[in-house]
Amino acid sequence: MTDIESQKPVPENDPSHAATAPMYAPPPYMPPPYPTGPVMYPQPVHVPVSFIPPNLPPEETGISKAEEPNPDPAAVFPPEECQMFVSSFEDDTVRKAFIRKVFSVVTIQLLATFTVVCVFTFSNTVKAAVQSNIWVYLSSYIIFAVVGTCLAVFSTFSRTHPWNLLGLSVVTLSLSYMVGTIASYHNTSAVIIALGSTLVISFTIIIFSAQTRLDFTVCNGILLILSVDLLMFGFFSIFFYSSVLQIVYGCLGALLYALFLAVDCQLVMGRQTYSLNPEEYVYAALIIYLDIIMIFLYILMILGGSSKN
Repeated sequence: MTDIESQKPVPENDPSHAATAPMYAPPPYMPPPYPTGPVMYPQPVHVPVSFIPPNLPPEETGISKAEEPNPDPAAVFPPEECQMFVSSFEDDTVRKAFIRKVFSVVTIQLLATFTVVCVFTFSNTVKAAVQSNIWVYLSSYIIFAVVGTCLAVFSTFSRTHPWNLLGLSVVTLSLSYMVGTIASYHNTSAVIIALGSTLVISFTIIIFSAQTRLDFTVCNGILLILSVDLLMFGFFSIFFYSSVLQIVYGCLGALLYALFLAVDCQLVMGRQTYSLNPEEYVYAALIIYLDIIMIFLYILMILGGSSKN
């Protein structure tokens, strides 16, 4: 018991303990755990942050599409990249060159066709030879149908030089022989009137299509319906033939192909909703040439129905 009691701790505030406690050297001075001088904090680095607007429809943002700025393509894209976004037909120089080429080819075609028509009409010898060899007319019709279909359907054929010009020449010569053969069965005065009327109508439609703001290129569906109606009308006219019916059919056909000529001219001009590729100058010349020839044939039908012969 005495050993345990002698081992009891003595409180530190006991004066007897202070007198009897051994003296120790004070501990060395330790620096405080925090800096005593001025603190240098690192300066914050400013990171550029851009605001990415949400992709919202114009109705929710309150901005209409008409109010959106139209950026300059040259400022957004380099010049060499900007050329990739511009259609070749939007270039005014390319468009004018395309128009000149098309109408030059059409003029040559019409001169060749109307020359053949005049020879077949005014020369009695040629007229008799043509009318006695009807198999040449049928051969010309087959050649025209085959080559014309290839030019209209196969774009590689209509764009490959010089095969496209060769095919167009074959179509022009075969159709010229066909039109000349048909004209040889009509009076000379009727053929001359049909020629003059066709030139006046075609020139007026071409000038009107180039100047008007009306868009005829969106009327292809309507023209397709009218073409089917005219085809059915002509088919049933075979069984109920009369001169009055022939005049009506001729008037409807001339009017329909006048509308086709207006549409095709605007496709060539390239100022409306739809336009032709500048590489399709042979196809463009072909469709305009066919429109003018069909107007001539329908006017000739009107004059033939009104003739006493």
